[in-house]
Amino acid sequence: MTTAATPRETARGSRLPRMQRRAQLLQAAQEVFVEKGYHAAGMEDIAERAGVSKPVLYQHFPGKLELYLALVDQHTATLVELVEGSLDSTDDHKERVYASIAAYFEFVAREDSAYRLVFESDLNEVAAVRERILWCQSACSDAVARRIVVDTAMPLPLARLVAQGLTGMAQVAARAWLRDGTLSQEDAVRVIGQLAWRGVGGYPAKSATSGE
Repeated sequence: MTTAATPRETARGSRLPRMQRRAQLLQAAQEVFVEKGYHAAGMEDIAERAGVSKPVLYQHFPGKLELYLALVDQHTATLVELVEGSLDSTDDHKERVYASIAAYFEFVAREDSAYRLVFESDLNEVAAVRERILWCQSACSDAVARRIVVDTAMPLPLARLVAQGLTGMAQVAARAWLRDGTLSQEDAVRVIGQLAWRGVGGYPAKSATSGE
C-alpha cells in the first residue's frame, strides 16, 4: 500500500517552475519570519520549511534580507490595494469612511499574519525596509486624503492630516482588536467607523449639484 506524498516531499522530489518555486519559498519565509522575527530566522530554517536545500534557496534569493524585502513589497502593495479598493467600493461618503477602516481590519485578520511584517517589523532600522513601510503609509493616507477632498470642501493640507489620523487609528485599532479577540470584526469596524465618521462627517460635504 502506498501513501500520498506530503507537499514537502513533493517539493524535494520534483523540479517546480521558477515562479512556482519562488512563491513556495516566499510562503515558507513568511511563516518563519512571522514565527521567529527577522533576526532569529535563518536561511536554513526557511529552506527546511520549504522542503528544499539551501543552495536551491540561494538560487532564488541571494540572502535573508532580499527574501524579507520581497515579502514587505508584496504585503505593502496588498494593503494599498485594499485601501484604494475600499474607497472605490461605494459612492457614499459615509460608507467610504467605514470601508477604509474595514480595509485595515481585513488586512490584519488574514490567516497568514502578514500584517506583522508591515506594522510590527523588527527590521525598521534598515533603510530599505523603513522606506517601503513609509511608502505604504503615505500611499494609504494620500488615497484617503484625495477622496476626502472630492467628497468635502476640506482643503488638501487639512485632508492629508485627517487622513493620516484616520489611517493611523485604523491600523492601531485593528491590531488591538486582533490581540483582544472578544469583539467580532463587524462590531469592531462599526465602533471605529463611528468614531472616524464623527470627525470626518462633521465637515460640510460638497453639494451633488455644485459642479465640483
